[in-house]
Amino acid sequence: MNDFSRRRLLKATAVAGAGAIVVPGAAAAEAPGASAVTEASVGEAHGAKCPPAKLTGRIVRPNDPGYTDARLGWDQLFSHYPLVIVFAQNTQDVVNALTWARQNDVALRIRSGRHSLEGWSNVDSGLVIDISELKSVHIDSAARVATVGSGLNQLEAVTTLAKHNFAVTTGTEGSVGLAGATLGGGFGFLTRWLGMACDSLIGAEVVVAEGDECAKVIKVDRNHNSDLLWALRGAGNGNFGIVTSLTYKVAPLKSVTYVTATWDGIGELRRVFDAWQRTAPYADNRLGTQLEVHRNQTLLFAVLAEGTPAEAKKLLAPILSVDSPKVSMQVGNWGEVYSGFQIPTEDEPANWKFYSQFTRKPFPGKAIDVISSFMKDAPTDDSNFFTQAFGGAVRKSPRGGTAFPHRDALFYSEPGVGWGTRSDQPGICDPLTPQAQAWIAEFSQALRPYVDGAYVNVPNIGMQDWETAYWGSNLGRLRNIKAKYDPHNVFQYDQSIPPASRWD
Repeated sequence: MNDFSRRRLLKATAVAGAGAIVVPGAAAAEAPGASAVTEASVGEAHGAKCPPAKLTGRIVRPNDPGYTDARLGWDQLFSHYPLVIVFAQNTQDVVNALTWARQNDVALRIRSGRHSLEGWSNVDSGLVIDISELKSVHIDSAARVATVGSGLNQLEAVTTLAKHNFAVTTGTEGSVGLAGATLGGGFGFLTRWLGMACDSLIGAEVVVAEGDECAKVIKVDRNHNSDLLWALRGAGNGNFGIVTSLTYKVAPLKSVTYVTATWDGIGELRRVFDAWQRTAPYADNRLGTQLEVHRNQTLLFAVLAEGTPAEAKKLLAPILSVDSPKVSMQVGNWGEVYSGFQIPTEDEPANWKFYSQFTRKPFPGKAIDVISSFMKDAPTDDSNFFTQAFGGAVRKSPRGGTAFPHRDALFYSEPGVGWGTRSDQPGICDPLTPQAQAWIAEFSQALRPYVDGAYVNVPNIGMQDWETAYWGSNLGRLRNIKAKYDPHNVFQYDQSIPPASRWD
């Protein structure tokens, strides 16, 4: 998942050696990280019956005081009541939970940042394996490699790496889980410079189903289960197993220039949007930009990696010269800048709906007019049309390739709507829900002639041909990999990858 101001306006804030570095926890978290479990299973022989598994870790059940907080997700449009939630403290807790679910024939889901936009990381009357407390970090500065527990959110990852002047691509909303964002592709301000988040993924520890009712831990990298590494890079969200740690190739990054520009109203949207789409995807690869349209404002956000305000101003000149936007620039450490534009979850609307889409040719004037027309009638101030420039390093796949197929996109875009007030008793019967959902569906439909494909991290339950929309021609290979690592389809949800069969 990506993304910050498409969900709410940014807060404008001022920004204030070789060898291995071990960070015991990100931010203030002290939870143990993923354990270094060797490749082994509960019940060694293939097909063998496993000893009865017991749930371990931090376990929350419906009668426990913390159950409501434990079950709720970020998008309160969805409300589920699981039988039990296991907050894993190490990899063995995940192995035990998966084995227990299989032995007891209980539906299971995997959860990290709770941002699943169709509520698929939760399940009624089933087991939720929550990996959000696996927060270990190990940084090898000399090799420029970081191995992190899969429970880190994006804010924790960005700030921890930034303390050591390193970075990987992440989305722009800090509370989104790092693992979920990366395994679906992952993009943000550093995408054009460093590629997709999944491009930097060079290894993982994964708990997979084994035999009829067991579980085991496998190592994934270019030399071990390399086909699964390819699949995890863009299609790894809950399809093949449970990722407990991720290893990234990190890039040095000491400083960024952060730019915000605001145009009052949307009267100049045609000119602003056209200047942006003809500039941003072709600019210096260090420049990442997002354009966002609200019913009363048009906003541009940009980050120039290792660049100065003068450079940023020059690169953005074709856009900033349209009318007279209010412009601010800040220079600072990437972690400090990133922290500055985060919005506390409790200040965000309760309910959200998005439609994802990729564009391979510039929008004609008619398409931009569609955006203007719908934004003028937006149901809430939190409704917006969000875009992210592609190009640059996105067009080059890493060694070993990835399952992410949309590398030729000019930009990604996303109509979105947020509404309602957060509470401990989320109400999907909010009186604004029918209007909000109708508006976003009609908006997305009106843009269909100009867009192609969809982003798996921003799914839609009603989408036709979702498999090819998310993964294009990679679907066949993904189904074969699914059949190899999860032949019993243990990891399944509404839009999970089905395993190939001998009849395919």
